[in-house]
Amino acid sequence: MPPETASVAPQAERPAPSLRELFVGFLSVAVVAFGGVLPIARRAVVERYKWVDSDEFTELVGLAQFLPGPNIVNLSIVIGSRFRGVPGAIAAFCGLTLAPAVFVILAGTLFARYSDVPAVADLIAGLAAGAAGMVIAMAGRMGEMLWRRPSVQGLGIAAAAFVGIAVLGLPLLWVMLGLAPVSIALAWWAIR
Repeated sequence: MPPETASVAPQAERPAPSLRELFVGFLSVAVVAFGGVLPIARRAVVERYKWVDSDEFTELVGLAQFLPGPNIVNLSIVIGSRFRGVPGAIAAFCGLTLAPAVFVILAGTLFARYSDVPAVADLIAGLAAGAAGMVIAMAGRMGEMLWRRPSVQGLGIAAAAFVGIAVLGLPLLWVMLGLAPVSIALAWWAIR
């Protein structure tokens, strides 16, 4: 069996998720996640349901970040569309947004009534800190390939992105538009 076929075979044997599975899968992500949805989505999509592998997830997140709108919403639409077309995109989107919509309406109602209670402010601060930690953990997992198999090109692009955004304060869009062609050219040159 050629090496290309061996790596594709497990993906081909895995059945595409149904509309119900897409809805319930993204609903389960939305129900357990608060603020830091992307790390939970990665765990669900890659590790639990095995709809895509880690590298595919990273590529899909890159696409979702490039598209306008919230990354996790874009990701759900891309994954749903990938497996079931427009109905899959709708099922994944509805699964992802149903629970948060209900929660936000209830939380807004409660917050309007109890916003002056110090314990409520402390609760919100604690949830924000937990969400920040989850985002940092996800970034570490997504960058795992870069740390396991470091390349001068990959580290250079990561460093240039960090300097552009964190040090120079350039907008993310302009940094991505500037570094994307360089990154693609370096990857193409490396596989030649």
